[in-house]
Amino acid sequence: MPKLKNHSGTKDRIRVTKNGKVMHGHAGSNHLLAKKSAARKRRYAVSGGIVGKMAKNVKAKIGK
Repeated sequence: MPKLKNHSGTKDRIRVTKNGKVMHGHAGSNHLLAKKSAARKRRYAVSGGIVGKMAKNVKAKIGK
C-alpha cells in the first residue's frame, strides 16, 4: 500500500509544539484593521490551541 500524503492546507496553518500541543493562528487579522479595536487585534496575535479529538485528527492529517 502506498504512503499517505500529508494535507498541505492543514500543514501550512497548524503547528505542533515540542510537547505535542496543536496550535493555530486566528483568522481575520490581515486586512480591514482600521475598524477593529486594539484589544481585538491583540487577541489575533496569540496562537490558539486545539484540544481533544480534533487535535488527534489534525495530527493525523499532517503526519505527526
